[in-house]
Amino acid sequence: MTDGPGSTPDMPSGWAAEQPPPYGGAAGAAGPSWASPGAGAPQGANPSASYPSTPPPSTPYAPYAGGQYGYRAPDAPRPGIIPLRPLTLGDILDGTIKLIRSNPKATLGLSAIVAAVTGIPAAIGQAISFGSVGDLMADPYATDVVNGPLAGVAAQYIGAIISYIMTFVGTTILTGVLTRVLGRAVFGGRITVGEAWRLARSRVPALFGLVLLQALILLLPLLALVAVLVSLAAANAFDGTGNAGAGVAVLVVLLFFVAYVPYLLFFYTRLSLSAPTIVLEGRGVTDAMSRSWRLVKGDSWRVLGILLLTAILAAIISSVLAIPFTFGGSLIGMLSGGTAGGTAIAALLLAVGQVIASMITYPFQAGVAGLLYADRRMRAEAFDLVLQTAAAQNQSQGWVHAGVDDLWHPSYAAGMGPGSGPYHGAPPYGPYGPYGPQA
Repeated sequence: MTDGPGSTPDMPSGWAAEQPPPYGGAAGAAGPSWASPGAGAPQGANPSASYPSTPPPSTPYAPYAGGQYGYRAPDAPRPGIIPLRPLTLGDILDGTIKLIRSNPKATLGLSAIVAAVTGIPAAIGQAISFGSVGDLMADPYATDVVNGPLAGVAAQYIGAIISYIMTFVGTTILTGVLTRVLGRAVFGGRITVGEAWRLARSRVPALFGLVLLQALILLLPLLALVAVLVSLAAANAFDGTGNAGAGVAVLVVLLFFVAYVPYLLFFYTRLSLSAPTIVLEGRGVTDAMSRSWRLVKGDSWRVLGILLLTAILAAIISSVLAIPFTFGGSLIGMLSGGTAGGTAIAALLLAVGQVIASMITYPFQAGVAGLLYADRRMRAEAFDLVLQTAAAQNQSQGWVHAGVDDLWHPSYAAGMGPGSGPYHGAPPYGPYGPYGPQA
């Protein structure tokens, strides 16, 4: 209920009813309120509002195009890791770093645990492989000169396969938890690992389904290529035209990769926001993929550029951090002569290098994906206005309400209050939302 045009809507008990303070001010401070219509709001917030004839002391005059000076609108509020406006590349990278720094236990700590558990089989396999090479270097004339290196290679591949399966499971769960951490950090709030897991665990099955379906979409052309090559090989073996068949196979492979690279980049870009959508909006697998497709549409080149830059940065960071440990482990493994102690030390060094690299790159990539999702919603749906309203209420009460997690629900898109739009069920706050009580 509201009492008039200038009154404040009733809010649930967790939200403060008083008007929020101005930018950067404390609750109850004097000055225009940036969430209150008609009280010096920034341009665009309320067209009918009257604006002060002179700017406040904290907002200086700024030059515009042509060298003229005029009143500069206040900067967008920044209660958390990003400013609540459409983001630049610098905002996304800076916000990702701030996410890691402000929540080290939930980002670095959890990523280190996942990397340590998933990297152990691969490290053991590599250490055994290096030990077999060390045996060969120590005694080149050994009778088992072939079987030893082959056993080492087999151990390396088996360990890599086991680690890949464990990494698939671990990183999928980690993505859900880190996305929940990011959703709260946008408002300046912090969240424990336990609370993040409690909020994200119901979305883990959908995340697994998403990863499997995306892998099928991206790998399906490769399976078709394998089928074509097998058919060509069978046909060549039947008619005896081996050389001609080899030339055709090479041509098919070249043409395939010319077409496959654009295919891979296209679908990778269009589906890149599916995981944040599943975690923050609570959607199903196919619905989340459709949602990501719509959000990315119209800005595909920019999203692709940011994703590729992120992958390059992550690869560089991972290599720089892991190289000293990989070099040391490899050297010890080859010089130890295959002893148990040398193999254990080599495996330990390789595992430490993998953990240190992954504990940085995992949250970095998850943070960029989550902030890209937030940026696309702000650009496509004016979602920054919803975030600013909630941030003003948090600022007025002096703490971050846990209900901000529900603001990522799709019913809070621009032009739709809770209880409207395609998700017209009960609002996330029950009978309340950031717009006041619902009818």
